[in-house]
Amino acid sequence: MHSSDIKEGGANSAATKAVGEESLAPQDTRIMGRLSYFLAWFGGCVSIGTFAMGSSIVGTLNLLQTSLAIGIGCFVIGIALAINGEAGYKYGIPFMVQARSAFGFTGTRLPGVVRAVPAIVWYGFQSWVGAGALNAVSATLFGYDNMVMYFVLFQFLQIGLSIFGFQGIKWLENIGSGFILISLVYMFFSVINKYGDEITTNLVNIEGTWGVEFWSATMLFLGIYSTMMLNVSDYSRELEKGTGKGLLTTIYAMSILPCTLFMGLIGLMVSGATGVSDPIMVFSSAVDNKPLLIITLLFIAFAQVTTNVLNNVVPPTYILMDMFKMKFKTATIVVGLAAFATFPWELIKEESAAGLQLFVQTYSAFLGPIFAVLAVDYYILRNRTLNIELLYDEHGPYAGINWAAVIASGIGVIFALMFSSVSWYASLIPAGLSYYLLMTQWDACKRFRE
Repeated sequence: MHSSDIKEGGANSAATKAVGEESLAPQDTRIMGRLSYFLAWFGGCVSIGTFAMGSSIVGTLNLLQTSLAIGIGCFVIGIALAINGEAGYKYGIPFMVQARSAFGFTGTRLPGVVRAVPAIVWYGFQSWVGAGALNAVSATLFGYDNMVMYFVLFQFLQIGLSIFGFQGIKWLENIGSGFILISLVYMFFSVINKYGDEITTNLVNIEGTWGVEFWSATMLFLGIYSTMMLNVSDYSRELEKGTGKGLLTTIYAMSILPCTLFMGLIGLMVSGATGVSDPIMVFSSAVDNKPLLIITLLFIAFAQVTTNVLNNVVPPTYILMDMFKMKFKTATIVVGLAAFATFPWELIKEESAAGLQLFVQTYSAFLGPIFAVLAVDYYILRNRTLNIELLYDEHGPYAGINWAAVIASGIGVIFALMFSSVSWYASLIPAGLSYYLLMTQWDACKRFRE
């Protein structure tokens, strides 16, 4: 082997993996069983952004249409995660190594940056939400209100938890999942009890639409996780072997569906009934007594931690490890500090709901084409077989940039932007077909075909 990455695999080949011991080397030690993996995804998908997506479609879809849009979105997510996660599951490699076969060692910077930027933005956004919840608890119980202080403390808490790596993630997500589910069920029925008449009038007794807006809504809810579709191998490499594709698809879809459904509908119902779109105000408005309000606010804070540590820390951390040869713990600290620079206090404003919707649609335009390129590369061109030694040889056939992947991604982006309301869907076929034709017809791509 020519790369230091793969030489680091000795540590991961041991019977156990130490806390915070993560590398880009092929993963031999798998620390998650099926149930643990399911609970990790369940706890990691409680995104306040899902609430914002629900709020953003008020007046467009009725309650039934929204529920079906969320269900379809989660089903598509499950299939996509199973498709792109197979390489990581089979070979134990992370996303940035998997992408080398399609984009090349240098070319992986494109999908790396595309994946890292949304993660860091959501990291900052959700940290501000979590800090806001803690600040509300403090103001309610002690009369002390200091949002900036709580934001800084909350962010450093998450940085501290992140350095424990997947051992810490496993236990954080597994323990937190039960609390998250109970809290969401409680909040859902509290909203119905408080705003039942308004929900019936504004969301049930309206026609809505089954047209483009409906399919655009499915993309909004899958768009929240479209980033995860790229780097799912970062997680699937931790799952114990022996799980078939059908069961994996079910694990992904059914772990994401409950939280997405509850939070999307809560956002839709409360915003439709009251016109309020601020997450803290929405959740707290459904609670009439102080103890339950405190529990609800603590849930909001806790949910941000479980989501950030899994979804928004690991991807950019691995990307920094690949691009700048950082150690895992150092990279997690850099990612946590970078979240301060996302100005989340601007993203959380009421008028930002539409902006977040546009943000999801826009970055999905870049994520869909990259997903298509990776899928075509692995399943059609490589026939699900990768040469692991070459993927770690930075002077081998994957050195440099595979321009076929870059050009195909660009073509997919153009189609996605042309049909921005369904950008992720619109980008898949143009990007995948372009990549296949370029790789089979363009002589400059011969070395990337091994």
